[in-house]
Amino acid sequence: LISQGPSMDASKKVDLKIIIIGALGVGKTSLLHQYVHKRFYEDYRTTLGASILTKILPVDNTSLKLQIWDTGGQERFRSMVSTFYKGSDGCMLAFDVTDRESFEALDNWRHDFLEKVIPREQDFPMVVLGNKIDLCDRQVPKETASAWCKEKDIPYFEVSAKNNINVAEAFETLAKQALTTYKGIFESYLTDSIKLTPNDKPKKSCC
Repeated sequence: LISQGPSMDASKKVDLKIIIIGALGVGKTSLLHQYVHKRFYEDYRTTLGASILTKILPVDNTSLKLQIWDTGGQERFRSMVSTFYKGSDGCMLAFDVTDRESFEALDNWRHDFLEKVIPREQDFPMVVLGNKIDLCDRQVPKETASAWCKEKDIPYFEVSAKNNINVAEAFETLAKQALTTYKGIFESYLTDSIKLTPNDKPKKSCC
């Protein structure tokens, strides 16, 4: 029997790179640490460039190792942050529901990311997180954010890094998306590599 596609049993590990992007102060670092360490740290220093944490989780009988890149959101570091996009398997767009400008900046962040991740299509594995729903002074209605995401066919999660609301669900949804895409690319590669060309076919001999 010929195995169809890559072997995805529990003894196999798949490494995927996930990147979190968004404006300054939306809570990217808090979200990452809540997911990886199950802790909330409020007094983070601004991330300069990028920092990386890893998380291993089982998904569809695969031991999935996520290498999660936390990026700085300051405008003056935008060009440096974009250099970290290369090789990403999934992207998490984050904004602060109490900061309208951070939501309005999502278009630019998404466009910048898709423009630099080559060659990738528009349906790149991506989720949007509206963080800080635990706060009272909300400026971005859930309906507004949901409509923006629906238009672009991106899953949307209302989250709180502080109260650990929907954080794991958001990361794991992106991880499953990224793994599905990975499998598709890998299987396509295997299929293409074993196709016989006309020159490979045996020639008929005369009797």
